[in-house]
Amino acid sequence: MRAVDIIAKKRDGLALTQAEIDFFVQGYARDEIPDYQASAWAMAVFLRGMNEIETTALTLAMAHSGTILDLSSVAPLVLDKHSSGGVGDKTTLVVAPLVASLGLPVGKMSGRGLGFSGGTLDKLESIPGFRANLSTAEFVTQLKNHGIVVSGQTHDLAPADGKLYSLRDVTGTVACLPLIASSIMSKKIAAGAQVIVLDVKVGRGAFMKTESEAVALAELMVKIGHGVGRRVAAVISDMNQPLGNAVGNSLEVIEAIETLKGRGPKDFIEHCLAVASQLLLQAGTTKTENDARAKSSSALDDGCALTKFGEWIAGQGGNRRVVDDYTILPRAKIVEEISAPRDGFIAGINAEEVGLTIVDLGGGRAKKEDAIDPAVGAVFKRKIGDQVKRGEAIFSLHANDRAKFESAKMRLLAAFEIGDTRINPPPLIHRIIK
Repeated sequence: MRAVDIIAKKRDGLALTQAEIDFFVQGYARDEIPDYQASAWAMAVFLRGMNEIETTALTLAMAHSGTILDLSSVAPLVLDKHSSGGVGDKTTLVVAPLVASLGLPVGKMSGRGLGFSGGTLDKLESIPGFRANLSTAEFVTQLKNHGIVVSGQTHDLAPADGKLYSLRDVTGTVACLPLIASSIMSKKIAAGAQVIVLDVKVGRGAFMKTESEAVALAELMVKIGHGVGRRVAAVISDMNQPLGNAVGNSLEVIEAIETLKGRGPKDFIEHCLAVASQLLLQAGTTKTENDARAKSSSALDDGCALTKFGEWIAGQGGNRRVVDDYTILPRAKIVEEISAPRDGFIAGINAEEVGLTIVDLGGGRAKKEDAIDPAVGAVFKRKIGDQVKRGEAIFSLHANDRAKFESAKMRLLAAFEIGDTRINPPPLIHRIIK
C-alpha cells in the first residue's frame, strides 16, 4: 500500500477502505508520510468529501493513533464540551468551571486557533504562567485534584489529529465536514469523557454556513459518539455575528471572567447557560431543561463558578490574581474607539471578516509556526438590531502596530452593515440534537 495511491484514489472521488485510512493515518502519525502528502490528501478529502463509513473510520484511526484514556478511576462520569469553531467563542472558559463547580468533573482536550476562529488554548495562554500542554499523567492528576482540566493534545493522545489539525489551518482545508467531525470526535474519544456536548456553530462566522450543513455535522458527530458508547448531544448555535462583545485572546479572557462575575454580555451568558444545561441533562443530574437552567444559573449567581475558575487556573500554573487584576494580562499599546459612519440600525456584522481581521492583526496564525499576539483584538459595543448614531462608538480596537491598526479599522467598519430600519437579532440557539 502506498500513500500516493490513496491520495489519487480520493482525488478521483472514490471511497477509501478502513485499511487505507488506517495506513495513511498511522503512517502520518509515525512521520512515515510527509506533510506534503498529508496536505494533498486533506485537499482531496476537502474537494471530494467522505461518506459516513469513511468519516467514522477516520475518527477511530486518529483516536487510536495514540492512547485512549480510561478516566473511570477518576470519576464515574467525566464531561466534555467542544465547539466547532467561532468568532469570540470563549464559552469553555465559563462553562467548564461552571459545570465543575457543581461536582461534575470536566476533562477537555482543546485546540488552538484554526482559520478565522479563535482557539481556547491561545486564550488561556494569555494568562501568565498557564500551562496548556500537559502530559497525560498531568492531565489525569489535574482532573483528579481539581475536577477540571483543559489541555492541548499530548503526543500520546490522538497524535495524528494534532498534526493534521495544524496542517489544515495553513492549507485551506479547515471547512470540511468529515475533517471537522473526525478531528473533534477523535479528541473526544481519546480524552476519555463519557458525556459530550457539541457546540456546532452556524452562520457567516462559522465553518458551517447553513443550518443544513450544521445539522449534518452535528448528527454525524452524535452518531459517531453514540457508536462508541458516549452520551452525546449537540447545540446548533448562531455565529452570524461575534459571540459576546470581545474578540481577541486577552480581551476574551476578561469577558469570560466578567461573565463569571455576573457582568457578561447577555447573549454570551444565555449561550453558556444553554450549553451547560445540556451537559447537566446528558449527565443525568437534572431531568428537565428548566431544572438544568436553574442549576446552571445558580452556579453563576452564587460565585461558585468563579471560585472554580480561579482554582483551575492556579492548578495549571496560571496566576490566580487574574480574577481580580486584569492588568496582569497582555495589553495593546494602541487602544481607540471607532465611531459609526452614519445613523441607523445594525443590520449585520460579518463575523468571518471580523475573525480574519483579528488574525491579520496578530491574534491568529497565517502559518503553523506563527506566534500569537494575545493583546490585540476588538470589543464590540453594538450588535445586530441596535440603533446607532453617527459619531457614536461601535467598537474599540486594540493593536500594537499603527499600520495594522489602520487596516483593521477600515476592515471592521466595512464588516458592519447599517440600515435604516431595525431588524431582530438572529436566534442564539437554532436547535438541539440529542
